[in-house]
Amino acid sequence: MRPDTEDFSTLFLSDTPLLDVRAPMEFAQGSFPGAINIPLMDDDERHRVGICYKEKGQEAAIQLGHQLVSGSIKSGRVAKWTEFAQAHPNGYLYCFRGGLRSRISQQWLAEAGIQYPRITGGYKAMRSFLLDSLERQIAESSFILIAGFTGCGKTQVVFDLASAIDLEKLANHRGSSFGKHASDQPTQIDFENRLAIALLKLHAQNKNRIALEDESRLIGRCALPLSMRHAMQHSPVVWVEESTESRVERILSDYVEDLGGQFRSKYGEELGFEAFSNRLLESLQNLYKRLGGERHARLSSLMIRALQEQKASGKLDLHRDWIRPLLIEYYDPMYEHQRESKASRIVFSGDRNAVTQYLKQTGY
Repeated sequence: MRPDTEDFSTLFLSDTPLLDVRAPMEFAQGSFPGAINIPLMDDDERHRVGICYKEKGQEAAIQLGHQLVSGSIKSGRVAKWTEFAQAHPNGYLYCFRGGLRSRISQQWLAEAGIQYPRITGGYKAMRSFLLDSLERQIAESSFILIAGFTGCGKTQVVFDLASAIDLEKLANHRGSSFGKHASDQPTQIDFENRLAIALLKLHAQNKNRIALEDESRLIGRCALPLSMRHAMQHSPVVWVEESTESRVERILSDYVEDLGGQFRSKYGEELGFEAFSNRLLESLQNLYKRLGGERHARLSSLMIRALQEQKASGKLDLHRDWIRPLLIEYYDPMYEHQRESKASRIVFSGDRNAVTQYLKQTGY
C-alpha cells in the first residue's frame, strides 16, 4: 500500500487525483482543482452528528454517524469511492483535518479490498500550505503587465507565453462589466487555491518572471491578493495597440458568438438565447450611471435591435453598431486615462504580435 502523505507540493505539482470526503457544503465553500467530492456524510447527516457531538460527546457522535451511514447508504458510498480509487490508482483521499472521517473512509475501502492512502492534515493543512506558498511566491516573483484598450487581445498574448498566468481564466471572468460567463465564478477560496497552484508550477520550472494581464483589484467577484495587487502597481507594463475595427471584431467574437454559444450549450437553443440576451442587456444596464441616461438608451436600443436581428436570422452584423460606440465613447477614454497614469512604467508598445514577440525575447 502507498503510504499516507503530507507532501502537498508534489500533490499539486502533479495534479494528483483527490477524493474529498467532506460534506457537500464544505466542498462548495472551498476545494482544489480536480478534486471530486464523494462525501462520507451528506450535509444533514453531518449537521445531526455535529449536534450530537456538542451535546453528548465524541463517542455518541461516532455511534450516531455509523447509524446514519449504514446498510445500503454505506455500501453505495463505498461503491462510489471504489470506482474513484480504481479509476485513479495514484490518488489520495482527505477530509477536513485528515482525522476521523478520512480514517473511516480509508478503513471502509480496505474492508472492500482497496488500500487507498489519505492526506495527513487534510483540507486544512493543504489550504494553509497554499496560502503560505502564495505569499512567498508573490514576493519572489517579478511581474510584467500586459495592458491595452478593451478588445486588443491581451488574453491571447498571455496564452501565447510560456511564463504567464491567465488570471481571468482562473477567475472564470473576462474582467469587464460584460465579463461574466454562462458558468459561475469560483469562490474566493477556490480562486486563491488556483492562483497559488499556478504560481507553484511556474516556480517549480524556475520561472519567476511572470506576465499577467493588467487587472483591477476585482475580477468579477474574485479579489486579487493584496500583496499581488501591490506588486502589480509597481510592475513594468507593455501596451498592446490594435485598431478599433479589430477590437470590435474581437468583442463580437468573445461577447456575442462565444458567450451566446455558452448559454445555448447550457440551456438549449431557445432558452439559451433568451438567457444570453438578458445577460447582455443586464451588463449594459450595470453601466447606466456611468453612461448616462441618453447614451444608455441609445446603446440599449441598438443592442435590442441587434438581438432581434440575431434571433430572426442568425446574423450578428448589427451587434457592431453598439459595440463600436461603447468602445469609442466609454471604454477608450477610460483606458486612455489609465495609459497616461502608467506612462512611466510602459517599457514597450506595439500590436499584439509585436508585444508577444517582445515578451518571448525577454524571457516570458
